[in-house]
Amino acid sequence: MPANDPGKNAAPPLPEPLRVPVADSHTHLDMQSGTVEETLAKAASVGVTTVVQVGCDLKGSRWAAETAAAHDAVHATVALHPNEAPRIVLGDPDGWSRQGAREAGGDAALDEALAEIDRLAALPQVKGVGETGLDHFRTGEEGKEAQERSFRAHIEIAKRHGKTLVIHDRDAHADVLRVLKEEGAPERTVFHCYSGDAEMAEICARAGYYMSFAGNVTFKNAQNLRDALAVAPLELVLVETDAPFLTPAPYRGRPNAPYLVPVTVRAMAAVRGIDEDALATALGANTARAFGY
Repeated sequence: MPANDPGKNAAPPLPEPLRVPVADSHTHLDMQSGTVEETLAKAASVGVTTVVQVGCDLKGSRWAAETAAAHDAVHATVALHPNEAPRIVLGDPDGWSRQGAREAGGDAALDEALAEIDRLAALPQVKGVGETGLDHFRTGEEGKEAQERSFRAHIEIAKRHGKTLVIHDRDAHADVLRVLKEEGAPERTVFHCYSGDAEMAEICARAGYYMSFAGNVTFKNAQNLRDALAVAPLELVLVETDAPFLTPAPYRGRPNAPYLVPVTVRAMAAVRGIDEDALATALGANTARAFGY
């Protein structure tokens, strides 16, 4: 398709509906086009009847909590994304120098932001704390200290409120697992957009961590994800969109949304060698158990 073809930005078609309803365990409705009501209706029409709306900063976390309070089909999680903590401590990319941020109380600002996440985490419609974790892809050495401090604080908040921990782990597998071991993971921990290999999946399985697979499990170059999915215990597997990102093949590069979950579910069923209804039944039960709703 030519680069200037408007089709590359068009929403993919509706997939065949699932016969057994499932949940999108990780989505960003605030980053998608259309109203929340339209998005939920479109998803429900193909069997995606529940979504977990994920906060990445204070504004998004407040919005997630408000949206979940207004819609029975939406559950919220709240957090400072791993890349948000260094921005707060070191200063935003629009001009504060690192020294200036320190002088302005960057560490105190992070504490203040974490206190707001703590407040939001107590709300009944907020089922999880995340996405939090570590990102060594976008954050360099200067931001690692702030990231890890924020991650540890989120773990404590999740445990104290009895909420699910939602992990963002990008190029940081060993460090994420180390911090979870050092702090003691909450009773329910989800690796969102699972990105490890089969060996890591076995480590997660032994710890009882949920592994949520996104549209990238369908990508040609993602055999490591399919290998992980093949060995992950069925009772610990979830599905997500991470919409508007990670649109599954054959629609990669086009806008993602919860209604595309069936595409990923069918690809996952093929990897597992099981009937899509059986997989959907497990996914629905697992997500409810993982988030306690």
